Amino acid sequence: MDSPYTPLEFELLNAWQRGLPLVARPFAAVAEKIGAGETAVIETLARLQRRGAISRVGAVFAPRRIGASTLAALAAPPERLEEIAALVSARPEINHNYQREHRYNLWFVATASDQRRLDETLAAIAADTGCAVMSLPLQQEFHIDLGFDLAGKDGKTTRAAHPCLGGSPEPLAAADQALMAALQPGLELVARPFAALAAKAGIDEAAALRRVGEWLEAGIVKRFGVVVRHHELGYTANAMTVFDVPDEQVAAVGALLSREEGVTLCYRRARHLPEWPYNLYCMVHGRSREEVLPVIERLCRVAGHPCEALFSLRRFKQCGARYFASPRDAG
Repeated sequence: MDSPYTPLEFELLNAWQRGLPLVARPFAAVAEKIGAGETAVIETLARLQRRGAISRVGAVFAPRRIGASTLAALAAPPERLEEIAALVSARPEINHNYQREHRYNLWFVATASDQRRLDETLAAIAADTGCAVMSLPLQQEFHIDLGFDLAGKDGKTTRAAHPCLGGSPEPLAAADQALMAALQPGLELVARPFAALAAKAGIDEAAALRRVGEWLEAGIVKRFGVVVRHHELGYTANAMTVFDVPDEQVAAVGALLSREEGVTLCYRRARHLPEWPYNLYCMVHGRSREEVLPVIERLCRVAGHPCEALFSLRRFKQCGARYFASPRDAG
């Protein structure tokens, strides 16, 4: 099958999901490495963003290292699903919002600068929608690095296969909060994007480059590059696969599942009893349900425990996390 992308588009989408050079003219550095022109790289990225193939170019922040975040769900009456989804998506704290196949049919990710603000957001959603909100905070990461290899069969980028314990949230000075708020929506697609970023944060270009590099080195930023949108790349079958694993086994089982082909995310979350007994999650993305189902069956065999798979039906919102309010949010 012919690729829907030009060679330059494919190169930028596939090879630059991480490792964007932290230099004053990063797109010129990319262009030099791949034998293209700086203007062509910038224009191609802008075109891919307009088409929806990429969300942004910039940072993917590590969960639990800054601010507060949670996966949450509610059971919306079917006749009110679109209305309730719109109320949830309208909040800047929400970055992902999906309809899934389950009685709990609306699943969303909320982030905020601290736990108090996160709790206030969830309480406001419950009040606005009239639906109880189930919060399922992250407890342990086994693999969270959602990248897609367009040349591979399963869409997963190469990643380490060992468990990763999430750190405690980092206290951020006001200057760091301003820089992070400016960085959250992604870099401007201009020749000197870090100069534009620095201007928004009220610092100089060198300071912005240095601080982003420090965040990357410390693991606060997991990767820095092109952030793709999996649905637009053809990975339209998305199953959140959940297990109820005894607490004393969950770390070992999570480590096993994180190494399995087809798993794009693997993590432990808090149970919410009695409504939700599950504590181990694997995300499986594929090009069709028929491609994903055998992966889920294999994961159940490897785990030694039954699972429940919640396929996504509709995507109401997908964007980068917003931990701190930015001028764009306030405008």
